[in-house]
Amino acid sequence: MEKTNLGRRTSDEEEQGPRPKSKGKLSARFRRMNVLIFVVAFCIMAAVMTVLLPTVIARISSESAEQYALSSAEALSLHISREIDVISRVANSNAVKEWMADEHDEDKMQRALYEMASLIGELYSFNMYVVFADSLNEYRVGRNYETGGASFIDVAILDERVLDDSWYFDCVEADRDYLLDVGIDHVMQRKRVWLDYKVVKDGIPLGVISSGLEFSHMTGEIFSQYESSNMRGLVIDEYGYIHMDSYLMHNNEFLFNDYAISVDEVFSNPVILSAIDTHLDSIEGYIEEMGTSMVVELMSGPYRIMTITQIRSTSWSIVILSGGTSLLDTSNFLPILVTVLVLLCVVAIVTSAANYRLVFLPLGKLGRSLGSLRESPDGRVSGVERDDELGELSRTIQDLFTKANIDALTGIYNRRFMENNLEHIMGMLSRTQGILSVLMLDIDYFKKFNDTYGHERGDVCLKAVAQEMPKSVMRASDFVARYGGEEFIAILPNTDETGARMVAENLLENVRALKIPHSGSTVAPFVTVSVGVTTGEVAYGVMWEEFVRRADDALYESKQNGRNQYTFKEM
Repeated sequence: MEKTNLGRRTSDEEEQGPRPKSKGKLSARFRRMNVLIFVVAFCIMAAVMTVLLPTVIARISSESAEQYALSSAEALSLHISREIDVISRVANSNAVKEWMADEHDEDKMQRALYEMASLIGELYSFNMYVVFADSLNEYRVGRNYETGGASFIDVAILDERVLDDSWYFDCVEADRDYLLDVGIDHVMQRKRVWLDYKVVKDGIPLGVISSGLEFSHMTGEIFSQYESSNMRGLVIDEYGYIHMDSYLMHNNEFLFNDYAISVDEVFSNPVILSAIDTHLDSIEGYIEEMGTSMVVELMSGPYRIMTITQIRSTSWSIVILSGGTSLLDTSNFLPILVTVLVLLCVVAIVTSAANYRLVFLPLGKLGRSLGSLRESPDGRVSGVERDDELGELSRTIQDLFTKANIDALTGIYNRRFMENNLEHIMGMLSRTQGILSVLMLDIDYFKKFNDTYGHERGDVCLKAVAQEMPKSVMRASDFVARYGGEEFIAILPNTDETGARMVAENLLENVRALKIPHSGSTVAPFVTVSVGVTTGEVAYGVMWEEFVRRADDALYESKQNGRNQYTFKEM
């Protein structure tokens, strides 16, 4: 939900007090640093060549191998952690728990469906299954193409004696909130990495919510860098079974069918098998933080180094096998050898590092903070606390951003911010075919209000209505803005028609509750508003102007029908 914070920005600046006196111009500090580095470089060159270079060469192979494993583990962990976050919010929702405790209550089912529909768009793929503990009924949360929302679709009744249904009973009996597995989605006929999350109320299991990440896509994203004969990447579970294998990325049987094979059946090297057994023996369930990697040198076979790392949020592990040509090629060390042997290169590298820390690092932070303002406009520009030229630049940009995006009269976002941010939201929603609701609001007979009470009172009225709008929207991703004159707009990403209508009702009631006298109005003795609402799926190529135009048409109809009401028009 948008929070008007123009006043907070001002108070923050007041709290900073007088700006600190500069300790020296950035350009002068830059020159002094370069001179100092040049002198020091002559003194340390011999030490670098005799100590640092051999050490780097000795360590680079194992460090590179470990980095490969860590980066692959983190890539898979990010997908899984994001999925866990979304599913846990669904499983811990009061609306979902109430429905799962009373399966046949239609009202509770609709509230649960609304809660799930608002979150399912954040999943890696649009799929979610629900199983009830009492009835063992399984439902799929599917897209309703007629309404643009979601609906529950009956799938099956689970049976403890059926092997394909064992995932549910394993999850219910587990001592963790969730379990991971790889299996076939028999409804959609796709292989998925399943996340099964237990729903519990007052210590009693109510059922399980399950979501599956697309197996072929994940395998391609994680192991695309290992498509060579010199490296091989595996994902194994705590029992030593292989779930992903870079050698089988183009094998349809592996990608789309059940495929169970253990490391003992793939490798015969006793060092590899012994290291994997040792690692698996050390696993004590799921881990929440990435641990250290086991690096093993292999003296025979096509590979020279093996690295094993457990994946965060799982009991699975990444195994990376590296051949000599992939990590130990002498050409990899030529830049280091040339650098330490040639003084000018040493000076250039060290100077670049200092320049990066002094200039380019803060500039990079400044650039990233400007980018983050697009998604989180309440943030601050990096570097405002600095006492040099970069600090002056940051403070100027912060001030300009506030003036450019905040309406000076009402203190909420202006039309420029709305257009830029809505275009960004449309781009994100189009990738998942999410839904968007747009509300246009107009103060009824505002010209008569100005004629009757004067423009000063009119400004007070605009401020009062603007301050009520953020209180009427429902979620942190929603925001409101002044569209122009007495018109305002509310943007509600991932909000369906039901949610949009609720927000429209809130807007009408909250403005009426202000009880601002308006003798010039023919619909009420106080200020009221008319609202136009539209909701639709954001398909690729759809422009944001179409949503705004549709909401404006609905607003026009509200005015024609007598004002002080809202009208909904579907996209």
